This record gives sequence, structure tokens and C-alpha cells, in this order.
Amino acid sequence: MNFEGKNILIVGGTGSFGNQLLKKIVSKKIKFNQINILSRDEKKQYEMREIFNNSNIRFHIGDIRDKECTDVITKNIDYVFHAAALKQVPSCEFYPMEAIKTNILGTNNILNSSIENKVKKVICLSTDKAVYPVNAMGISKAMMEKVALSKSLLNQNSTIICVTRYGNVIGSRGSVVPLIINQIKQNKAVTITNKDMTRFLMTLDDALDLVFYAFKNGKNGQLFVKKSPSTTIEILYKSILHMFSKKNHPIKIIGIRHGEKMHETLLSSEEKLLSSEMKDYFVINPDIRDMNYSKFFKNGKKVKNREKYSSNQKKLLNIKETISLLKKSEYVKKEI
Repeated sequence: MNFEGKNILIVGGTGSFGNQLLKKIVSKKIKFNQINILSRDEKKQYEMREIFNNSNIRFHIGDIRDKECTDVITKNIDYVFHAAALKQVPSCEFYPMEAIKTNILGTNNILNSSIENKVKKVICLSTDKAVYPVNAMGISKAMMEKVALSKSLLNQNSTIICVTRYGNVIGSRGSVVPLIINQIKQNKAVTITNKDMTRFLMTLDDALDLVFYAFKNGKNGQLFVKKSPSTTIEILYKSILHMFSKKNHPIKIIGIRHGEKMHETLLSSEEKLLSSEMKDYFVINPDIRDMNYSKFFKNGKKVKNREKYSSNQKKLLNIKETISLLKKSEYVKKEI
């Protein structure tokens, strides 16, 4: 990553992704001029300030719902990584307007301010729940993607805007893995929604790989998806129990929570039809037509249907494979 002499802004920078991105930049000794962290959490900012102790890393208290804040924070910034969001499905189900204010309107503020201040590139982070959304969180993130991609179509816009989409990150806020580990450590029954539910799994480093790939290769309006393994909730909790050498730990089936899906989708069948496939990624190119469709009339051609890229894919991780993946997570290694 060539950040030498550049000013970087990590929006929602005190979250799991922001911490990992900052740690990676510092540990790899990547040169930069200044990194700015924007969030509403002063406690986490204090903790990060103590950990990194770097005068070129600056922390800003602010809210992306406030356009005045986003106008100020994006001045003299070269690159923006936008990770701020309300992410928990049940919370957004009870407070959907809060999800709208942060995930949609907040993103709109960040993008408008970035464009006005001539930021070179913005990478927006999205989620598998934005595909075929059935809950408020997924709907708001789907609209976040639409807002981002619509801004990329503006001809007068010199800011490159890309979107990345990935599934559940092991150990992040909202991940089921910390819940299961804490219940095991406290000798409580492990609460399971549905044994047959499937989820994509990836580490924070996997998420960073996707974002860095989009940053390095992304063109305006492109959406990037990283191919990810998936497994059932039953295999996941059995794998964690095995790692803790637990054989007969009690479980409790609590049923699907508000707004949850049985299976997640990273790429819809419609998107897959239009995407380019590489070894580790899918890339969806933007539709750059305007609304004067008469200019674009042409003879249709027959296309083959393509399956959506879903977590209940044909090949699911078994216990051994799931344990191998879990061991790659810094959070899990620390807890074990």
C-alpha cells in the first residue's frame, strides 16, 4: 500500500475493522503522513491512543449524521475508508430510523463531503445482508451501496468510489463467535438460533485483503466481493467446543431472532450474471448508462442463468476445516 505523504481517514475507526487496519499499517511500517480516526466513542479512542501512541495518528470525536462534521473531517484527506455503521440486526429491527440515519444518510454525508473536498478515493464497507435484504440493517446497507454507486456516476465527480461486501467477521462486534466463547467460559449453555442456519466466515485479515484489493485495483463504481467459506451454526459451535476440549457442554435452541435469515447471500444471481470472476474475488462493474434508454436499444441475447453465491453452498466446512479457519483469527487465538 503506497500511502507515503498521504492523509488517510478511517470513518468508524474505533471498531474492529478500524483497529485492524491501523494495526496492519503500523506493524507493516507503511509510510503515511497522517491517519485520522473518526468515531463517537471517546473511551475506545482513549484506549487506541494509549496503544498506538503515535503523533501522526489523530482522533476526532464526531458523527457522520452531521454534515458539518463530515465537511471538516474530509478536508485535506486523500483516502477514506468508510466503516461506520449500525451493524446488529435485532437493534436495527427495533430502531430502523437509527439505521437509516447512520447507514444511509451518514454515508451520503461522507460521500458528499469527500466529493466536495476532492478526496481521491473512498472505499465503503458493506455486508452480505445487503443482498436480498429482509431486515432493516440489510435494507439500510443495500441503500448505502446504492447511494455510493449513484455518486460514482456523477460525471463532475473526480473522487473514485468503490464498495466492498463481505460476510461475518470472526470476533467482530455482532459476530456469534465471541458469544459462544463467553458462554463456554462462564459455563453457561450455548444459545443456538437454529442448527441448520449457515453463515459465511472470514477473519479480519480476510476483510482487510478485500479492502486493500479494492483500494489498489478498484475503478469508479465497482463493487468487490471476496469468496468466502461457510458452515452451519451446528458445525461452528461444535468446532469451538472442540477447541476448548468440551465434549458434553449444554446447548439451548432459542430460535431465529428478529430479522435473521437462515442463509446469507454475498452475490445475487442478477449480480453474478454481470460480475467478473477471479480466483479470490467477484467484481461487479457499474451500469454506466443514463436514463435515456432509447439510446441503448439493441438486440437481446440469450444468457444462462447463474446461481446466487449463498452461504448454503454445495461445499460447507466440516469441523476440522472450521477449526483451522478459527485458529487464524487473532481474537480466537487470544481467547484460547
